[in-house]
Amino acid sequence: MPVDPYILLLLGTVGLAALFPASGTAADVASGASTAAIAFLFFLYGARLSTREAVAGLKHWRLHGTVLICTFVAFPLLGLAARGLEPVFLTHDLYTGLLFLTLVPSTIQSSIAFTSIARGNVPAAICAGSFSSLAGIVITPLLAAVLLGSSGGGFSADSVVRIVLQLLVPFVAGQLLRPWIGAFITRHKKVLGYVDRGSILLVVYTAFSEGMVQGIWSQVSAARLAGLLVVEALLLGVMLLLTWYGAKALRFNREDRIAIQFAGSKKSLASGLPMAGVLFGAHASLAVLPLMLFHQMQLMVCAVIAKRRARDPEATGESGPTGPNQRSGTGGTTGAGGTAGGAGGSGGSARSQVSPAATSRIAVGTGTRSG
Repeated sequence: MPVDPYILLLLGTVGLAALFPASGTAADVASGASTAAIAFLFFLYGARLSTREAVAGLKHWRLHGTVLICTFVAFPLLGLAARGLEPVFLTHDLYTGLLFLTLVPSTIQSSIAFTSIARGNVPAAICAGSFSSLAGIVITPLLAAVLLGSSGGGFSADSVVRIVLQLLVPFVAGQLLRPWIGAFITRHKKVLGYVDRGSILLVVYTAFSEGMVQGIWSQVSAARLAGLLVVEALLLGVMLLLTWYGAKALRFNREDRIAIQFAGSKKSLASGLPMAGVLFGAHASLAVLPLMLFHQMQLMVCAVIAKRRARDPEATGESGPTGPNQRSGTGGTTGAGGTAGGAGGSGGSARSQVSPAATSRIAVGTGTRSG
């Protein structure tokens, strides 16, 4: 199976940061550009999300509640369970970073992309990713204060204000300006998709450069790094199984299960990095290492799963849930790839009308959000 070119770009960006890390004035410039890029990314998220679609998406509360529980309850519980691996398998710093990644909200862009490729409920993925990102602005610092304690800056008025200014304010600004710029964004969705992916590449380069300058790789032995990768692979595997079979046990239809699996099993690098900078300060580089590695892993694994789901006989054999289907096109235009659709109603679903070929152009960086 061919490797997604964007994943190759991400790996190449990591290699570039390893060979030519930004330092001194260049690091300051890269950091400022990265902050601006993330703010612009969330501005685009807000401008793309149809207000009518978001309100309609609230009717599908069972799906969104399931995603939020997976993101902010199941993930942290698994993170706490991994505490037994310290210090034999993971160092204290690596475990702190692992626990932090379990507290980060879900992605938006990659959830949309993979759900669309797998022929799932795309509007639900759009709303679930957006709701998770917005909720995480408050929930993540709060959970960090409770679970990380002195290891992180935790919940404080200052930390919340800084996160709100960088993530929520641009998102709200995009929503407010959507009536005037929505058509422009729709017309230039392809170019803006490159902006999405480029923003994530810049964030990854800046974060890995800072880590290289601070020598985080010298603080982590090859054996510890291999152990971390094994633990993260198990974490991702458990969440992929839990979201799929848990949603099936809750009697969600196939399209909704796909949205739940991809929105509920991933973590946002675009949200996690600025949050880590606020919560951990100078110690953020090592704290975000598990998140950055998990980000690459989730993209590669979910790309394979999404393509297999698209070939599943159920993809064309299931007509929908018990209740009226909500077809794409009833909501606003959304997503980097221009996915359009209305939000599924209570007990309903919306089938993506985007072909797998078209969705391969959707940015899968977000967590994201891009990722």
